[in-house]
Amino acid sequence: MCGICGFIDYKAQSDVAILTNMVSTLHHRGPDDKGCDIYSTNCASIGLGHSRLSILDLSSAGHQPMNYRDLSIVLNGEIYNFKELRSELRNLGHVFNSESDTEVVLHAFSEWGTSCISKFIGMFVFVMLNIKTQEVTFVRDRAGVKPLFYYWHNGLFLFASELKAFHQHPGFIKKLSLNAVHQYMDFGYVPSPYCIFENCCKLNPGHFLTFSINKKEFEITKYWDIKDYYCLPSLSISYNEAKLEVEKLLHSAFEYRMVSDVPVGVFLSGGYDSTAVISILQSHKTNKLKTFTIGFDEGNNEAPFAKQIAQYIGTDHTEYYCKTKEAQEIIPTLPYYYDEPFADSSAIPTALVSKLARKSVTVALSADAGDEIFAGYDNYRTFLNNLALIDKVPAFLHKTISKIASLWTNLLPDNFLNHKFSVLSSILSIDKKQIPQALLRSYQIMNKTTKRNLFNFIETDQQTVFDDDFSHFKDSLSIALATDYSSYLQNDILTKVDRATMSVSLEGREPFLDHRLIEFAAQLPNSFKYGHTQKMILKDIVYKYVPKQLMDRPKTGFSIPVYSWLKDDLYYLLEENLNSTVIAKTGLFNPIHVQKLKRNFMNGQLYDPTIIWKLLQFQMWYNMWIK
Repeated sequence: MCGICGFIDYKAQSDVAILTNMVSTLHHRGPDDKGCDIYSTNCASIGLGHSRLSILDLSSAGHQPMNYRDLSIVLNGEIYNFKELRSELRNLGHVFNSESDTEVVLHAFSEWGTSCISKFIGMFVFVMLNIKTQEVTFVRDRAGVKPLFYYWHNGLFLFASELKAFHQHPGFIKKLSLNAVHQYMDFGYVPSPYCIFENCCKLNPGHFLTFSINKKEFEITKYWDIKDYYCLPSLSISYNEAKLEVEKLLHSAFEYRMVSDVPVGVFLSGGYDSTAVISILQSHKTNKLKTFTIGFDEGNNEAPFAKQIAQYIGTDHTEYYCKTKEAQEIIPTLPYYYDEPFADSSAIPTALVSKLARKSVTVALSADAGDEIFAGYDNYRTFLNNLALIDKVPAFLHKTISKIASLWTNLLPDNFLNHKFSVLSSILSIDKKQIPQALLRSYQIMNKTTKRNLFNFIETDQQTVFDDDFSHFKDSLSIALATDYSSYLQNDILTKVDRATMSVSLEGREPFLDHRLIEFAAQLPNSFKYGHTQKMILKDIVYKYVPKQLMDRPKTGFSIPVYSWLKDDLYYLLEENLNSTVIAKTGLFNPIHVQKLKRNFMNGQLYDPTIIWKLLQFQMWYNMWIK
């Protein structure tokens, strides 16, 4: 796990000092070693920078940038099956000088080109310079575990694991993307491929970008898409056969994530996903695995459940009850580590459990994606029930009801009922085939009336995953699962975990994101996942290792009472960041309406309190990076 950055500069104004400064901003991602190399062509200079967290081959042989023949690479992430690939390459005549996975990627690219990506099991972003062909290839893993930003403007191409590296380059123009601000206020994050700055993007997961230095242009290619697997017919397989295969895939995925030359631990919440990881792993180990849990005296506290699970399984368990002040002290640091405005408040406990784990290990397994793969979220039931209700409305009444709902939207005040009428109006005005993804989008976006009152500018339509073609999908639940996997999981959950773990130089690994698992699960009959209970097949596997009575309890989230804090101890943050003077200076939001939202929030009358947290996080980010 590392941080990477660099440039392709056609004005030859970038030097080692600039590259060194860019790399230094990524020190938290890789404090063990730094590397900066400059390569020159007849038309541009290319810089490759690397900040290393040593995980595999701790010696200097793992230093990056790494070179082989005409190729040079910087890599962030891990290729878990690198030993098998190294053996295959040795049989083809390749000779290796290290025990690192980076060298394997270098040789694999030399042997197979971009088709080598299909052989990789792992999480990765790598940049490969071919000085002979004058091409630079940028590759991002299938699920988007590892981040990659790029900027292209005025003869300068920048890339980095985190946006903060761009601020160290004098050629970077930090012009705010107004459309990105709109999307952030909808989702609580800026969805890929968009970015909070103009001329800046995120490389989408499952894609690679090929930059031609001579032509001064690039082409983006998709090499993997989860939607392709949800469009396939369901497997003709019995439930017991499926359960055996899922367990086999889980075991393989979990074991691969234990490959390391440094200590490894597991985040344990006590839920089904993290319990699956630790119970399956521990059942095949004689030594006690290390597990970590953060507890709170307020909010949703899962620590007692995690402790029971750890005691039953027999792990080396560490729990720490966090004081309110410790959690609150994380909040001012969020804009620095997240680079873009980011409004998932569970980033706070994630940062705290990362800090706890880092005292004992350098790698920690996190159990994210179980809900997206095995249909665990409660809103899937709400989604299917709402679709069933909509389906009962006769088609010839759709336009009439849509117009009536639109009228009520204009008459009602800005509240939850207004939002429901707005959603109903838009849903019944579109083609029936587009209703599932439109309904899914409505669960996340801000009410139109709220937007109209809040913003000082109009949004230009930009395509998101909700606008993709789902016409070939076999059912609505598959649309929901594929959409969450491509949007919420990537842009929220994985971003949250990557930045939180890397803030303390901890490598976070996501075993549920093994592509072999999701490819198989996507083709399972829905009844295996969403049967008499949600996540049915995963739960039945867990019951093989842990008694049902230890697990069978209501689902809770990983959250803290941040809204209560904002009304009490942290009210000063609202006063500092959301007062009329500060809001007016940005020119983005209506100061009068922001004050109204703040008053309604304090009085308990704001129907969607997440708006306040989104505004607060945006303003704190703005003050740090733009002001």
